[in-house]
Amino acid sequence: MSSIPFSENTTKTSSFSLRRTALLVYAAAFYAFLYVPILLLVALSFNDSQITGLPFKALTLRWYVQVFNSTEMLLAIGSSVALGILSALIATTLALLLALGFRYEFPLKGLLMKIILMPVLIPGIVGGVIYLIFFGYGQIPFGLWTTALPVHITWVLPFAFLTLFPRMHGLDRSLEEAAADLGARPSTVFFRIILPIIKPGVVATTMFAFTLSFDEFIRTLFAIGSQRTIPVHLWSLLSDQMAPFLPAVGVIIMMISMIVSLIGFSLSARSNNSTGSY
Repeated sequence: MSSIPFSENTTKTSSFSLRRTALLVYAAAFYAFLYVPILLLVALSFNDSQITGLPFKALTLRWYVQVFNSTEMLLAIGSSVALGILSALIATTLALLLALGFRYEFPLKGLLMKIILMPVLIPGIVGGVIYLIFFGYGQIPFGLWTTALPVHITWVLPFAFLTLFPRMHGLDRSLEEAAADLGARPSTVFFRIILPIIKPGVVATTMFAFTLSFDEFIRTLFAIGSQRTIPVHLWSLLSDQMAPFLPAVGVIIMMISMIVSLIGFSLSARSNNSTGSY
C-alpha cells in the first residue's frame, strides 16, 4: 500500500525534471539563436583576414580604422544620425500633440486613430513603392531632406504616438483642473505641469524614434535617391562585394542603436515611476 504514493511521487518528480530539462534546452537554443550571430559578428570585426568568415586568424583594429577613415562611410553615418535626430524630433512633437488631442472626444476619432497607425500595417516594400510613385508623380526631387525625411517621419510617428498616448491617457487630470481653477492658462498648464511630468517619457520616445529612423532601410532605399544613409550604403557595399570591414560597420551600427535604446529604456522606466507617483 505504501508503494503507490511513493511511485506517484517518483513519476511526478521525473515528469517535472523532464519538463525542466526541456525548458532549459529550449531557452539555451533560443538565446543561442539570438546572440551567437551577434557575438560572431563582433569576433569577425576583429579578425585579421581579407575574407569575411572563419577561421579566426589574429586580432586587429584595422577594419575599424578603415571605417573611420572612409569619407563615404562617415558621410553615410552622419546622414543617418542627422536624419534620425530630425525625424525623431518632428515625429515626437506631432505624436505629443496628437496624444493631447486624443484625450478628448471628437467626431471620427476612431477613424483618425486608424489612419495614424496605418503605416505600421503596410509592408515596407509596399510603402516604398507607394512613396516612389507619389514623389515621382509630384515631381519632388529625391534626396535626404526632400523625400527621405517625410518618409521617416510617417514611419516613426505611429510608434511615437503609441508610446506617448498611454502616458497622456493615464495622466491625472485633477492636477490640470486644479491649476485651471487657480487661473492658469492652458499653455501654462502644459509647460508647468504636464510637460515636467511626462518629460522623461518624451525623451525616451524621441530616442526610440531615433533608433527606428537610424535603422530604417527598405522605405529609405526607395526615397533617398543618390544620397546614402548607413543602412543603404551598407547594402550597396554588400551588393558589390563582401568587404572585410563590413562586420566592423555592423558592430558600429549595432552599438549606436543599443546605446540610444538603453538610454531610452532607462528614461522610460523613470517615466513610469514618476507617472505612477502622481
